[in-house]
Amino acid sequence: MKTTSDLGDLRGKRVLVRSDLNVPLDGSTITDDGRIRASAPTIKGLADAGARVIVCAHLGRPKGAPEARYSLAPVAKRLSEVLGTDVVFADDTVGDDARAKAAALEDGQVLLLENLRFNAGETAKTDDERAGFAGELASLADVFVSDGFGVVHRKQASVYDVARLLPHATGDLVSTEVDVLRRLTKDPERPYAVVLGGAKVSDKLGVIGNLLGTADRLLIGGGMVFTFLAAQGHEVGKSLLESDQIDTVKGYLERAEKEGVEIVLPVDVVAADAFSADAAHEVVSADAIPADRMGLDIGPASSALFAEKLADCRTVFWNGPMGAFEMEPYAAGTKALAQALVEITAQGALTVVGGGDSAAAVRQLGFADSDFGHISTGGGASLEYLEGKELPGLTVLEEGDA
Repeated sequence: MKTTSDLGDLRGKRVLVRSDLNVPLDGSTITDDGRIRASAPTIKGLADAGARVIVCAHLGRPKGAPEARYSLAPVAKRLSEVLGTDVVFADDTVGDDARAKAAALEDGQVLLLENLRFNAGETAKTDDERAGFAGELASLADVFVSDGFGVVHRKQASVYDVARLLPHATGDLVSTEVDVLRRLTKDPERPYAVVLGGAKVSDKLGVIGNLLGTADRLLIGGGMVFTFLAAQGHEVGKSLLESDQIDTVKGYLERAEKEGVEIVLPVDVVAADAFSADAAHEVVSADAIPADRMGLDIGPASSALFAEKLADCRTVFWNGPMGAFEMEPYAAGTKALAQALVEITAQGALTVVGGGDSAAAVRQLGFADSDFGHISTGGGASLEYLEGKELPGLTVLEEGDA
């Protein structure tokens, strides 16, 4: 794949950059600007090189038509602050305002288009349906730079089809993400541990199956752990449980034992009588969860166990919090895990926080991005890469220029 340095002199050229600016909002307030900060270096580098930069991105899941709550206007404001320069904002994506502002750009200026998903063609299922919108996007620019790693697993107009219409390259963010993921999949330094959490085991089945042939240890926490505990015959009370996945999990446990992969499960959990910060809760053994309670975090003994299992690791990938970290009584497990990663990062281990809720959790709990080896901007894309799936937004970049 080409990088921006392979594009030659970009001064005066209009460069369309597909970024991932899908940040969480509370009204018009951005609650985590990590993706904006991660996207800024590529945008700034292009602007500093004299390019006329046209940034496109999505926010949320509008249904192919404008919705005020999903406007990228707050993102344009924050991006201006991060870049230290005024970012021009277009009120549409490929309409009159976008075309006029793109044509008026001067060397080194940056334009952000309105939410791509306000256009039905962005997420259309067929090539023909996406083609028209992709053509309109491509007409705004001379060159395309793919820098939204969080969407490279999607076959969408701004991710896949535009790259087939314009000379293209990867931005710094995508290049870094791919380099890190290759280190996780191609001869990783060992011991190599993967920590998986989050709500549903069904979301991670593919990656678990693939990693059983790669990782030395799998540490399981979060809501998904209760399907593992149930597969071992334990009572899980009112905890989150995907009973239809129990047989699949049993198969993975058997396969892991045969292949010498250590699966580490919690030995205690914080069990509450309701999904609430104010609910009565207590630490109980993981194999003795009361029938009227639900597990909402790993317990202190489990936190210590997980830290011990990570202490000698040279490579760690983590995706998914250990509990309902948004509520203070159930944040300790996730915080302890993050601290364990910080400590081995300081000893030279490669630690990768796999985007999504994990990235939000470490920031909310007071950790800096620099405390870890790498914080991914794409949870779903990272998981699909580790699962061994083909990512359309990457494969298209390996094709020759349009």
